[in-house]
This record gives sequence, structure tokens and C-alpha cells, in this order.
Amino acid sequence: MNREALFCDGTGDYVIPAEPEINEKVVLRFRTAHNDVDEVKLHAGEQIYTLWKMQTTGEFDFYEIEYQLGTEPFRYYFEIKKGTEICYFSRYGVTYRAEEYYSFIIQPGFSTPEWAKGAVMYQIFVDRFYNGDPTNDVEDDEYIYIGAPCKKIKDWSQAPASMDIRNFYGGDLQGVIDKLDYLQDLGIEVIYFNPLFVSPSNHKYDIQDYDYIDPHYGKIVVDDGEVLPKGAKDNIHATKYQQRTGDLRNLEASNQLFAKLVDAMHQRGMKVILDGVFNHCGSFNKWMDRERIYEPQPDYPKGAYVSAQSPYRSFFLFHNNQDSAWPYNGTYDGWWGHDTLPKLAYEESPDLEDYIMRIGKKWVSAPYNIDGWRLDVAADLGFSNEYNHLFWKRFRKEVKSVNPDALILAEHYGDPQDWLQGDEWDSVMNYDAFMEPVTWFLTGMEKHSDERRTDLWGNADNFIGAMRHFMASMLTPSLQVAMNELSNHDHSRFLTRTNHKVGRVSQHGTKGAEEGVNLAVMREAVVMQMTWVGAPTVYYGDEVGLCGFTDPDNRRTYPWGHEDQELLAFHKEMIRIHKTEKPLRKGSIKLLAAGKNLLAYGRFEKDEQLVIIVNNSSILKEVTVPVWLTGMEMSGRMKRLIYTYEQGYTTAYDEYIVEDGEIMLNMGAYSAIVLKPIDTLTLR
Repeated sequence: MNREALFCDGTGDYVIPAEPEINEKVVLRFRTAHNDVDEVKLHAGEQIYTLWKMQTTGEFDFYEIEYQLGTEPFRYYFEIKKGTEICYFSRYGVTYRAEEYYSFIIQPGFSTPEWAKGAVMYQIFVDRFYNGDPTNDVEDDEYIYIGAPCKKIKDWSQAPASMDIRNFYGGDLQGVIDKLDYLQDLGIEVIYFNPLFVSPSNHKYDIQDYDYIDPHYGKIVVDDGEVLPKGAKDNIHATKYQQRTGDLRNLEASNQLFAKLVDAMHQRGMKVILDGVFNHCGSFNKWMDRERIYEPQPDYPKGAYVSAQSPYRSFFLFHNNQDSAWPYNGTYDGWWGHDTLPKLAYEESPDLEDYIMRIGKKWVSAPYNIDGWRLDVAADLGFSNEYNHLFWKRFRKEVKSVNPDALILAEHYGDPQDWLQGDEWDSVMNYDAFMEPVTWFLTGMEKHSDERRTDLWGNADNFIGAMRHFMASMLTPSLQVAMNELSNHDHSRFLTRTNHKVGRVSQHGTKGAEEGVNLAVMREAVVMQMTWVGAPTVYYGDEVGLCGFTDPDNRRTYPWGHEDQELLAFHKEMIRIHKTEKPLRKGSIKLLAAGKNLLAYGRFEKDEQLVIIVNNSSILKEVTVPVWLTGMEMSGRMKRLIYTYEQGYTTAYDEYIVEDGEIMLNMGAYSAIVLKPIDTLTLR
């Protein structure tokens, strides 16, 4: 039996329709080599069904069965027989024993937004992208945060300080508007914004007011207050900050500017995802008001820190809940013990849950009309796993009731499948089934640059095992919209990982992140990012060679005027290939060859195929790849779409011969290639 020819997955070529409704009939297909097996059976729980050979195309036979779905998840795997030989096929691939854990799963009624499948995304950490409106910049001594005054950084090119949280460079939403031409020219289809709501930090994961865009990112129309007097120890006299972030005229003007930005993006065919931080808020939050920002403002009720009679008291868990602990009760529970990040106590307050549900719906509705939510530390929300699932089930229903096409995507480390059953999240930031395996394989580095593992560097077996296991944790509709990043605001820049320096900026300095980097390995990574299953997501500045150790060094400003133009052009070309080649959106993926520092895989959908080969070694390799496994003819030609190598890349036309279903070629050091068949009409 030719086990390499056996294939099935959850794409529209093998599950018809690909995202079936409740109680709908579905056709399941399975592929074998032509006349190579005696029987294909479907195992569905205790039931076993026989598939029938329905089609022969080229080198393959296709077996089918029609199945009536109900309301519950449908789990299945295949048994294949040839004589006395038996093997099984599941989401993990071919195995010698049944692996029910890796069964294929169809969740009737579950679908993910079509616009997000394979969409090219771009993550913007707003303060560091572009300053389009200097009048809204945070000013020196405007307020105090974590024991010291905030600062406005005058030099855009200055590297982030070790204590960077209260330093501001001035990036804002007007800056994004000013750079929409750049983003569109790059080929971006979706922008994911780090948090935009009112907040005292530059990262804004400590929300102060969920109802409004921070005027420092938006519009300041009333600005009569004063910065802190010299020697001030608290924010009770931070009247400039209080007015800027509390006056409804500033808040509403900022929301209007955001609505303008979203509309401008929609007119260009681009989508918007906001960061939802609902597990915790910030100590500045109007519900808590530990910093006493709102206490002097008569238009706001007293915060839970300030008064025992606060309407928000039940929003938080106070360890000393006696009325005598007020005013200024600091015994509240903080996320991971951080008193600047009060944990929200949903179980104690139905009003809080209702409020956040309203927020979830507000921003996907007119006039803002965002296209999705990215959920920060989503598995941590609440004080029990049971409540966490109840919350996200309701959140999905509420958001989808307003905008059925909204994407709900969560930050999560580890196995996410408990939340990916079709009734909570759509998908995740794909650390475990993309960022981590790619980073270990190409660099041997941990994603924070905190560890180096030479045993994992170039280890194809580890890469394949990790990918198979963690991809099997997601339903196909979730995989197709998973956010595939090389870098982001929480990890070192991928380009810095290529220098193999273990540690952080405090050990190596700013220049240390830039020294010894390997652009050829970066190009390999981008080829994989743009050709793997999911939504390739570029962290701002990666496309022009921005470096940095883990945060805050990974949050350097975009280097306008100092870009690596060749790397930028390369990103544009790979994004163009991703958007042009149909299999890269929703097509199947299959490993074709693997070895030390070598990977080859195919992407295919109906009558279109691509082959991607990566040589991550420092020497030239002669590589033979069985391309027929993607559905190509046994003889023919392939053309090169792009080839990257140590010194750069080329899109110059070149052809390669397919003989006996294989292609043989020489791959230079640290190289990658994307190939496409020529004049191939035969379907799989």
C-alpha cells in the first residue's frame, strides 16, 4: 500500500460542503493511489461505514460516502485495507493503530468568516507606528504611572527604555490614516490594532474606559488643564490628563476619528480587528479609580477604590470587603498580583457581564463597524474554567447577533481545543501551530530569545510532530483563520532570533539585537508564513528589517526613511503570491519531503497546486521531491514563482522538469522556493 498517497482533510475538496449546517447531509471523500487498496472504511464512534470508489483522476482514486449530520459534533477517522495490511488515517495522518484523539471533527453550523480565511493581516502597536497629529501627544509630567511621571520621547529613533510603559512616541490613528496608501501597497487586507481604548500606558492593556478611543490616539479638542505640579506624588491634580481622557468632547471626537479610519479602510477593502482586554482592566479605570482620576469629576460616579457605595464595587474582588476598609480600599485582586491590573469579578456581578457584552456589540456596530475582536489572555477570564466557557459562549452569541461575519480570535498558549468547539472562539493567535515550530526549526531559538536549542534547530521531525499535533487541536475553519505571526508585541523580533543570542536587551544592548542577524533565514520564514495554512500576520516593521529583543525592545518605532527596501520589496512579492495563488487561501497542505534542515510541502485545491521547499542549512543541497502527491501529472514542467537565497531573492522565470512524479533541484544555502506546474490540466 502506498501510504504517502493516502490523504484527506477538512477542506472543501474532502468535506462537501466544507462548513455544513445543522442537520445537513455532507459528502466525505478520501484519496488513495490508483487501484492500490481493497477497502476504505469510515469509523464514527461505534459505527463503521464502507466508502465507495466514485472517481479516478490521474494517479488517484477517490472514495466517497454521504452522511447525515445532526446537531452534535461528528467525529470520524478512516481505516484502509490492502490484503492483510491495515492502517488508519486521522488528522495526524497515517498511523498503524486507530488514534481517536486525532479524529476528524465536523461541527454542524460552525463557520468562520470567509474574508478572514488566509487573509493577510498587519499588527500595529499604535504609539510606535506613525505620528500623524502632534497636538494629541502625551506631555511630560501629564500624569504619574507606577510611581513616576510619563514622558514624551522627542527622538522618534530612540530605542525603548527598560521601563518603557510610560514613555510615548506619539503614534496615533491619524498616523495610520496617513499611511493607508503604504499598507495597501504592501498588500495588507486586515489591520489588527493593539488596544486603542483610554489607558495610561503605551501598550494599553490596562483599560481605563472601554467606551472610548484614547484621545492621545484620537482627537483632543478641549485642552485647558495643567500637567502635574513639580513634586506631585499622585494624580489628584493631573487636570490636563483628567480633562483629556474624561471630557466627553474629547472622547466623542476620538470615537468619530476612529469611525472615519474604519470607513476609510473599508472603502479600500480592508478589515479592522480590535484588541479586547476583558479579563482585567487598569487601576486608572473609571470603575476602580485607584489613581483618583475621576474622583474630582462630577460627571462620573465614584470608583470602587474610592467609595464603598460605588456602583462598581461588585465588579472587583476585594479581599477586605468590610465597609470600614473604605475610602481608598487597595485590597482588590489583581491579575497575576499586579495592582495596576485589577481582575474583573464577573461571577459576582451580572451587571459587569452585561456591560462587557454591550461593549462587544458596540464596536462591531455602526458607526464603528469593526470586523472582529482579538481577545487578550482569554482563557484567564473569570475565576473558574466553568464560568470562562459560559462567558465566551455568550460573547460569541452577542457579537455574532449584531455582525455574523465578525471574527473572534483569542490569545492562547497551549491546547485551545476546549474553546474551539464552534460555540466560543473562531480561532487563536497561532503560537503553538506556527510561531513556535517555525522558530525552533529555522533558528533553534525560543520565541522570547530566552533559550537556544541546537537539537531543535533544523529538526524536521520535531517540526512535523508539533505541527501535526497542534494543528489537530483546531477544526479546519479555525485553522484557516488562525493568526500566523513570526513576531509580535510579546516576543522578540524574528529577525533578532536569527542571530542566536540568548537573552534580553538588558544583557546585550540595543545594538545586540541587530548584530549577526541572517536576512536569508528571515526570507525563509516569510516564505513559510505566506504559504502555510492560516492568516499570515506581519508585525509592523518586520517587513523592513526592524529588530528587537522581547518587550519592550520589540516595540521600537517604525523606521520611516530607514527601511530595508529589499526586504520590503520581498514582502510585497510574497504577499502578492499569497493573494494570487488560490491554494494558499483555503487549500490542503501535505508534507512531501523532510530531513535535517529540509522541508518540502505542497498546497493544493482542486486543479491548482504549489510546492514549497526550504533548505535551512549552510550548504547547497540536491533535493528530490515527489510532487505528484499534490495531484500533478507524473511528467511535465514547473515554473519558479520566487527563489530566495543567501544574498537575496529572484522572481526571474525558470523551469524545472517533472519526471516519474518527482522534481530534482539544487537548493542553495538558506534558500526557499515556491514552484507551480505549467500546462497541467489533470485534476487530482
